[in-house]
Amino acid sequence: MIDQQPTFKAFVTLGSFLRDFCNDPAETSQWKSRLQDGIRLARQQNKWFTEENVHFALQNWGDLLTETKLTAWLQAYDAKAPSLGTPKTVALIMAGNIPLVGLHDFLCILLTGNKALCKLSSNDSALITFIADYLIHVEPSLESKIEFKEGTINGFEAVIATGSNNTARYFEHYFGKVPHIIRKNRNSVAVLSGKESTAQLKGLGQDVFRYFGLGCRSVSKLFVPKSYDFDLFFKAIYAFHPIVNELKYGNNYDYNKAVYLMSEYLLKDNGFLLLKEDTGYASPIACLFYEYYENTSDLETRLSQDREQLQCIVSDGFPMESVGFGETQKPSLDDYADGVDTVDFLLKI
Repeated sequence: MIDQQPTFKAFVTLGSFLRDFCNDPAETSQWKSRLQDGIRLARQQNKWFTEENVHFALQNWGDLLTETKLTAWLQAYDAKAPSLGTPKTVALIMAGNIPLVGLHDFLCILLTGNKALCKLSSNDSALITFIADYLIHVEPSLESKIEFKEGTINGFEAVIATGSNNTARYFEHYFGKVPHIIRKNRNSVAVLSGKESTAQLKGLGQDVFRYFGLGCRSVSKLFVPKSYDFDLFFKAIYAFHPIVNELKYGNNYDYNKAVYLMSEYLLKDNGFLLLKEDTGYASPIACLFYEYYENTSDLETRLSQDREQLQCIVSDGFPMESVGFGETQKPSLDDYADGVDTVDFLLKI
């Protein structure tokens, strides 16, 4: 059974450490000090990685890595993996758009008994290497199962790679001859009815602004009925206005506003977020696209056709599978990116 492996226990210990760190980060200990150093280095590597956002990611992982949640997740695979087979070397090409974005794949590779051959993003290397060091500290046998590689990688038997639509073409060419999962750009949307409570719209603010909108689970577009009153949305999200004081976000807000105004686009603007009517899904930083819909049936057809472009749909009562307001950045362990079951893939290679 997967949950009887030493690796499983190491991740449970990691979860306990992360919860303890987030509950009392000021307490002095060797590993807490090393994590604090890692957070500072992560900020230096990637100015989007604010301490608040990094702590949010660490807290989420601490909440997920419990014996109860890990066991419940892995029980679905017991029939497929009564005992783990011959370990394979899996190349893991990580993105770096949000803190620890590659940790779920890393977790899946190690829990299925395989070796992780990791090529880190320069935008998120400090946190992942800390996680690896801590796991090896807890379970020394993992040292032979984790390798970080710069430059060209080789000697792998399967690949999990995350990138943009452009890099996906390169990945397909380079890795297409071995079993692979190759992820492309995706976006998340919210479907509003106009009946949402203030609390729900505040939650939507979290879905929009957490990680500055850089994640595939970040809401980048609203679908609203023709009569929708945007003042309801603007009032509910006003508490997020300090985000414009973050230098990189503020610069993007100013730049995109100038570009849109010079192009004579009509904008809705509250001083820290631009709303632009647009049929696309991928809105730029500090901007949120919106589109009117006539009826939910037609919208359901539209979103079903575009499902390959979407990660999450946020709504209350929309017929398609949806995520609750404020929940997009708190995925469960079985919320697989692009809907591809990573554990099932790894058990079959």
